[in-house]
Amino acid sequence: MTHTLVIDTSYGSTVGLVGHEPIIETDSRTHVERLQVNISRACEQANIQPQDISRIIVGTGPGPFTGLRAGIVTAKALAFATGAQLIGQNILDAQTLLGLLRKEDGSLTSITGKQAQDDDPDPDEPHRLILAVNDARRRQLYFQLVDAQAYLDALRTSQPVEERGRIATLIGMDIDYPDNIVQRVNAVVQQLREADGRGRQIDIIVDVIGHGAQRYSQAWNQLKHPGTVLDASLPEQGEPGLRAFAELAMTQLNAGATPASAEPLYLRRPDVSIPNPLKHVLNHGAATAADSR
Repeated sequence: MTHTLVIDTSYGSTVGLVGHEPIIETDSRTHVERLQVNISRACEQANIQPQDISRIIVGTGPGPFTGLRAGIVTAKALAFATGAQLIGQNILDAQTLLGLLRKEDGSLTSITGKQAQDDDPDPDEPHRLILAVNDARRRQLYFQLVDAQAYLDALRTSQPVEERGRIATLIGMDIDYPDNIVQRVNAVVQQLREADGRGRQIDIIVDVIGHGAQRYSQAWNQLKHPGTVLDASLPEQGEPGLRAFAELAMTQLNAGATPASAEPLYLRRPDVSIPNPLKHVLNHGAATAADSR
């Protein structure tokens, strides 16, 4: 039997084994310290030992440096110790999937459920875009903009991840301030409307999905066609969300592709930088660290 462990520290901490409820920590002051404890709790809930884990799906962000690094290092160490397969999964694709799978009552349909098997969309329905976000702190957001139907079609036809991104991504993964994001999204919406060759104006709505969405809800009022604003994350949506997160990661194996490595997506430039050389003194060259010893 395959036991799949999910670890995501892109925002807070979510740990759980597929088939069971996740353990969620939202307090950023303690979630890193409790990571190992929660992995042990998850194994106890599933009545297995850590060595029984055969696959680990780890969130690769983008997310804040410290928490993201802690989750990935833990996943790598556990995979090394147990021999489990390790697959990285970015959180923005997961937020996109949450927007696709979430029903009006808050429950989730499965990737392979009825919603994913529907025929072509009603041409009278608005053209739906999903702005997937994750809180980057410092009043910024990690984000990407995706064409919802194109993304769903790519999932339905088992397209490799790279092809799925090429088909569905309108703005690639980036970091920016909410007001700037709105301007960039509005520019894409305008281009889509102008590119429509059917001789009529198309209706477009933009759903904002992910952590940080509600915090900056005022900014979304400036979107030309605002839709749903949902401050949540796919792996936090109980057992169905944990399963969907793992299933999304497994689609990376479509067409025999190599899954994403478990390397963190930081996007933000590091705070530290190489210092400038010391000032010249008279006619001497620039001082070095060795000169001061």
